[in-house]
This record gives sequence, C-alpha cells and structure tokens, in this order.
Amino acid sequence: MSSMMRALVYEGPRQMNVRNVPVPSLGEREVLIRVERVGICGSELGGFLGHNSLRVPPLVMGHEFSGVVAEVGAGATKFRQGDRVTVNPLGTCGECEDCRAGNEQLCQSRSLLGAHAPGAFAEYVAVPERDIHPIPDSVSFDQAAFAEPFACAVHLCRLLSLKREDRLLVLGAGPIGLFALAAARTLGLENIVVADLNADRLRIAAELGGIPARGDEEIEALKPAEGFHAAVDAVGAASTRLRCVQSVRRGGRIGLTGLHEADTTLPINSIIREELKLFGAFAYSRSDFETALRWIGEGRIDLLPWTEHRPLEDGQSSFEKLVSGPGAIAKIMLCPNP
Repeated sequence: MSSMMRALVYEGPRQMNVRNVPVPSLGEREVLIRVERVGICGSELGGFLGHNSLRVPPLVMGHEFSGVVAEVGAGATKFRQGDRVTVNPLGTCGECEDCRAGNEQLCQSRSLLGAHAPGAFAEYVAVPERDIHPIPDSVSFDQAAFAEPFACAVHLCRLLSLKREDRLLVLGAGPIGLFALAAARTLGLENIVVADLNADRLRIAAELGGIPARGDEEIEALKPAEGFHAAVDAVGAASTRLRCVQSVRRGGRIGLTGLHEADTTLPINSIIREELKLFGAFAYSRSDFETALRWIGEGRIDLLPWTEHRPLEDGQSSFEKLVSGPGAIAKIMLCPNP
C-alpha cells in the first residue's frame, strides 16, 4: 500500500480540493478502512459554507460511509482484511453516566469523525475497532452508508414516542426528513404529511408513502382539526420551528433536529398553556445505530433511486449542487475508490 492517498480537503468557505495526504497511521485498537461510499451530510453543507463551528479548515470531512477493512492494528481482533463494514462515527467515552445509561449521544467527551478527526472523504480512514459494524452480503455499500443518517431519524422517532395511530408532520424533505418519514412508516404510522418547497423532493416523499404539502396553506388544509400528534422540524429555520408549534394539538410532541439557524423566538406562553413537549434531537445512541442498520438489512428503507454517485474529484461541484438546488437528488455518494 502506498504511504499517500487522495483526500477531499475543506480549505475554507466553498473551497474543497483533492490533495495527496499521508495514509492514516493506526493505533493499537484501530482499523484502516478502504472507503467505498461516503455520503454528503446536510451539516457538512453548513461547514462548506463556513457556517459550522465544528468544521475548521483544513479538514477532511465525511462521516456517512462504508468500505472494506484494509489493515488492522496490533490490538484489533474482531475484523480481518477484506471484511465489509460500516462505522458509527460518533466517538464516546463509554464510561460516563450517559454512556452507561445508553445515551451515548449526550457524552461530554463525544467527538465526530470528519469534524474532530480526519473523516472519510478520502481513500482510507482510520477508526476505533469498537465503532465498526459488519455488513451482510445482502446489504450494498450504498445501503450501509445510509446507516448513520438513518440512525438520526430512528433516534428522533424514539424520542417522540411515536405510535401507529399518530398523525405526524415532517417539515423538510431533505435526507433527514425523508429518513424520518421512513422510520415513522417502519413504526406503523400511515398518516404522515411531509412539507417542503422543492417539488422534486415532495415527489420522493410521496413515493416513500408520505402526503406531500407545499407551503403553509397546504399544511393547514391537511392538518387535523385538533392538530397533529407530533411534528418534526428537519430544517431548523425560525419559520419551520414556529410552524411546528402552531401545527400540533394540545400535549403534542415536537422534534427539533434542523440546525439552519442558531436562535429562534417562540411563543413560550402558548407552549406552556398547551403543554407542548419539545425535544432536541442530536445524533443517536449506539442502539439507535444498530436498529438503523438492522432495518436497512430488512429492506425497510430505500433511497437508492434518488442517490447519485460521483468520484472524489467531483466533491466541490457536488457540494455546490446540493447547496444551490439538488432537484430530485436525495443523497450524493462520493466514491473515493472507483
């Protein structure tokens, strides 16, 4: 193996360049993975635009990925060269109160591959053995790379305690909104309104079993008389957060996962009087990740018809495409090792 590799490096706002960088050296309990597929996440789009404080240039991003074990550290014993794997990129201590309670996403020492350490927009990435999951032959590299964003949706739906009879509103038909729709459908919900301004994304939502709504008037027309039992904001704008509050019934649950705007004014007195329950949803627990991977293996989610593949060299143009207008593309997967 060469000592150098190609990597897509974030070097400043709207600046992504392929560079030759050293192949990561392995710690004792680390594994080197040859990256086959790596998806572009919405949070990385914020980083690309210079709006995300976690992503400081120069940085190799990328945390939604799958690949093949290329090398194992001296103390890594669970995987062998050639194994097909995906990775939980959220590193945690495993020892604190939150980790012991199964709430690893709240760990004070949490770190994200591709933000706090070099990520998978590269030919190779080094990861701790404990964060690696094998993928069966029946699951493609594309499907396995969906495990991380789908885990976010699994976690969100778990926080909302969704029941089969619930009527749900999802604001935003980007990847997380679409995955939230898929997770809710897996839980048995049938009445799910998905709102977005992008007609192409709404067509995807409809094909996944959602009821499309474009704009506030259509949301109001589809809203139950007493309001939705639960709502998801997968955008993160002041208007969408307020729309969630205005759309749920008394005692309704709201999941806030979009990070577009840092601060929002909400009608707190109404929230108090209506006893609304607001949940911030960041990342996922280890069990959420395992559930997401299991559901993918069971064929519960399929965004492949709306997934586009591009080589690593098209990284800059891929980010620009997703920022300016993705059309009917739900996810762009980069292929560092075509």
